[in-house]
Amino acid sequence: MRNLTETVKHLLIINGIFFLATLSLGDITYDWFALHYPENPKFQLWQPLTHMFMHGDLSHIFFNMFGLYMFGVPLERMWGKQKFIFFYISTGLGAAALQLVLYALQMGMIQDQLFELGASSAEVLKFFQTGYYSALWEEAIGEQFLASGYRAYQSVMVGASGALYGVLVAFAWLFPNSQLMLLFPPIPIRAKFFVPLLILSDLFFGFTSYSIGPIAHFAHVGGALAGLVMMWYWKRNQFNQNRWD
Repeated sequence: MRNLTETVKHLLIINGIFFLATLSLGDITYDWFALHYPENPKFQLWQPLTHMFMHGDLSHIFFNMFGLYMFGVPLERMWGKQKFIFFYISTGLGAAALQLVLYALQMGMIQDQLFELGASSAEVLKFFQTGYYSALWEEAIGEQFLASGYRAYQSVMVGASGALYGVLVAFAWLFPNSQLMLLFPPIPIRAKFFVPLLILSDLFFGFTSYSIGPIAHFAHVGGALAGLVMMWYWKRNQFNQNRWD
């Protein structure tokens, strides 16, 4: 890794430190630093930032950090460290924002239906906090819909994936014809095709029940959208050619 750039190196180190902390301290680190829904008592103001450095397991952090190294280094070399870190943090925040907005909409729909059934504010809050609900609610709304609202309130978001999707979008924008090698199947594909396919797959999994594991697919989409908007804005204002340091 002789060509490792300064900011990417520091991000790798910080993510590694956070991961070691989770291994040594356990679940309390997720209570402190993972991103909880803002109405959840475990939510803290720093979590929209710190959740980007938290990961669930070894494979999670490995693939995110490998992607950061592969695609972040050429961007930092082109932009400089200040512009790169601004982009990285902004896309990570954009990823979290979209996921939280969707959680809020989901919970709002459930809350409105419960109020129509005569539930009080205290009963609705108790449901989100404990998962307890009456047979009447289940009959009227459905168990799956209720469970989705409870999961949204209790959600715990971790990982650099949202910011990484922003980095992927920027890489495909600036180096569209770069050949990337897929893992399954092991065939080469250009960045301008690979990244849209990746985002479309997240949209598919996000809108269906076929998701593999507890993945916040719309956070990926949010990071990609934030990256796309920033790249479009910088190109329109001719900022792409300017280093910030």
